[in-house]
Formats: sequence, structure tokens, C-alpha cells
Amino acid sequence: MSTYQSAHHGLENWTRDLRAACGHFDTELAYNRSLFIGELSNLSRGGLLLANLRTNAGVIKRDRSNADYDNDQHCFLVSQRSGYCQITQNGQAVQLAPGDILLMDSTGSIEMRPFGLIEHASLSLSRNEVCKQLGSRSNIFGKISSSKACGRMLHVLMDQLCREGLDGQDSIVEGQAMQSAFVSLLGSAFETDDARGESTPALQGNNLRNYVQKVIDESLTQPGLSPVGLASRLNISVRHLYRLFEEQDDSVCRYIQRARLKRSADDLINPFLKSESITSIAYKWGFTDSAHFSRSFKKQFELSPKDFRALHLQQAVGAA
Repeated sequence: MSTYQSAHHGLENWTRDLRAACGHFDTELAYNRSLFIGELSNLSRGGLLLANLRTNAGVIKRDRSNADYDNDQHCFLVSQRSGYCQITQNGQAVQLAPGDILLMDSTGSIEMRPFGLIEHASLSLSRNEVCKQLGSRSNIFGKISSSKACGRMLHVLMDQLCREGLDGQDSIVEGQAMQSAFVSLLGSAFETDDARGESTPALQGNNLRNYVQKVIDESLTQPGLSPVGLASRLNISVRHLYRLFEEQDDSVCRYIQRARLKRSADDLINPFLKSESITSIAYKWGFTDSAHFSRSFKKQFELSPKDFRALHLQQAVGAA
């Protein structure tokens, strides 16, 4: 696996590797992000291919104009491992959160918009076999249910595959058996329209606030994280969201900033990350302005990020 941190050179290498693994895609960098992260690895088991992707790109897309480059031999079962993104195919958009799974066709227009840094795994399946299994379903695109039995089984299989990886020594027979297992579950695994929008628990009071805080904590890498976006995702009003924090003499924006600063501080004092720049750590946790980050950090911890890191790393060396 390679990590590319120079925006220009990194984008060229990333585009080359992405096209080799997934088809003729183009990538646009995120606005105001000087550090581009693009990591891609490919694994194989008995001919079954799994691509692991990690990036903070602004947009990854393939237009209809590139139809000549389409590979109509495969579909992709995409597992969102961390972060949030929106994938749009032929005008239909689906938002993915950590743990979500999506079936995506290899043909037609595709656009993926990461919200900050994301990781996902993409499993290649035979398009011909998928089409046979789906039968009358004309659109090979949709989110896999986490409540239906077949959907839950796909989640378990995909999660196990991602955690254990792939062993290149496995036989073609085993690879075909694994593909058959995935494909056979697809027919009854799609999320229905009635099930959408029911992922937020029916919680009240402290339980709802705790859930909101958990969602925020899992979304800190998204630069665009905002009360309006949170309220929409949680199916509550913006005013209701504000009240949840006002009841504790707090605000949702202050909570987001404190959480980001805490995560940044943890990274700054981590000796394994001492070679990572302060700016890259700030961007990693959703800050888009290094000067604003430094001011906010000093106000919170009474030290600049540089002095804070130096002090704590020195203390760690002394303690050792």
C-alpha cells in the first residue's frame, strides 16, 4: 500500500492506481486541503478481488462520456469502513456511514463525495451472476439493509472478509464459492424505501443527546460537519438539536470544536505520530484553517500546538 502526500504527484499516482483497480475514474482534490491522502491496496483470494481505499479527495467520479472505458464484467459491493460519503449513480444518491454496504454497478455515471477522510473496501462480483440473481431489478445500485436477514448476513460476511483480509493461496474453487455466497444473498438484501430514515433510534432526553454526541464523535473528520447537516441526518429539527446542548449550558458548535481539539491533542502527544505535521493533524480532525486551529488550541490548552507537543513528548521521554 502506498500513501501519497504531495497533492500533484500524489494525485497522478492515485489516479493511475484507482483506474487500474476500479475503472476510468477522475479525482478532484477537496477545497482548501493542502494535504492529499490517497491509499489503495488490492488483495485476491481465488480470483475474488478486494480493493481497500482510504482518501480525503473532494470528488471521485466517472462521467457517461467515459462509457467506452466501462468494464461491464463486474459489480462492486462497497463497505464503508470509516467516515462518511455520498455515492451517486445515474442520478440516484445514497449516503454511507461507517458499517453501511452498497451495491454499485461498474457501468454508467458514478460520483463519490467523501466528507473528510474515509476508508472503504470494494469487493468485485461477477456482473453477469449479479444480474441473474436480481432478476427483474433493472438498477444494479442500492444500499444493503441492516435489518433484513439476508442483509445482516452480507454485513457479517463483508466485515469478516475486511478484517481477515484475503489469502492469495486459496483455490479458484473457494473463490467461486465465496462469490456465490455473496451473490445469492443480494436478491432479498436491499433496503426498501419504507426502511429509509429509520436508522435514528427513537430516543429522548439524555439518551438522545448521548446518541447525538456519538454521531458527532464519529464525524469529526468531516470539515463540513454542521448543526444543519447533523439535524438532517438525525431527522430532528435544528432547534431541537440546539436545545439538547443548551440544557447542559453548552452548544453543539462548542462541543464539536472541543471534541476536535481533544482528538488533535491526543495525536500531538502520540509518539508514533511525532513525524506527522501539526497542520496535517488539524486537517485530519476537520479543521480547514491552520491559523484558526492554533488560536483555538491555545485558548483551550493554554499552549500553542507546537509547545504542547514538545512538552508532552519530553515528559514521555523523561518518564521512560
